[in-house]
Amino acid sequence: MGNGEFLGNQLLIAMPALGDPNFHRTVTIICEHSEDGALGIIINRPTGMPLSHILEQLSLEAASPDIADQPVLNGGPVQQERGFVLHEPGGEWDSTLEVSGEIRVTTSRDILTAMANGTGPRRAIVALGYAGWEAGQLEAEIRANAWLSAPASSEIVFELPFDQRWVAATHLLGIDPAQLSGEAGHA
Repeated sequence: MGNGEFLGNQLLIAMPALGDPNFHRTVTIICEHSEDGALGIIINRPTGMPLSHILEQLSLEAASPDIADQPVLNGGPVQQERGFVLHEPGGEWDSTLEVSGEIRVTTSRDILTAMANGTGPRRAIVALGYAGWEAGQLEAEIRANAWLSAPASSEIVFELPFDQRWVAATHLLGIDPAQLSGEAGHA
């Protein structure tokens, strides 16, 4: 694979051919992708847990109900005790990876402290766990039609309701999700 073919800053859209229930109708932002493998965060799987639950475990208190009630996402099946904050640029944090000009991922506690105090990034989502692929694995899954990819959209990552993200991501590619139904049989 040439360097231009890596999928950092892309949204992976799970196709019906992908049999793994961990990823059924998921949208995953690829944060890192190299010849060594890939790391992504699922952005449309709320856990049902509010951010206040994580903050309490860190002995932090949310400055407002808006912060406390923010949903935490299931970022993927790997290391589900590990937190990832996807956020817009701004602020200096101990451990941040630039995904794109509009999106960063931070794994250090300092950003959660700032978010609890109401001084964190204006737009941010918190996820537990990540999706990981070994060298060549993601490329093979894409060749097997398990995933489509589209350029990451900060609107989808930060603003759309979770249950609309999969459909919105397919629309980025000009695809009608009804055409992708795995149940419809094949013409």
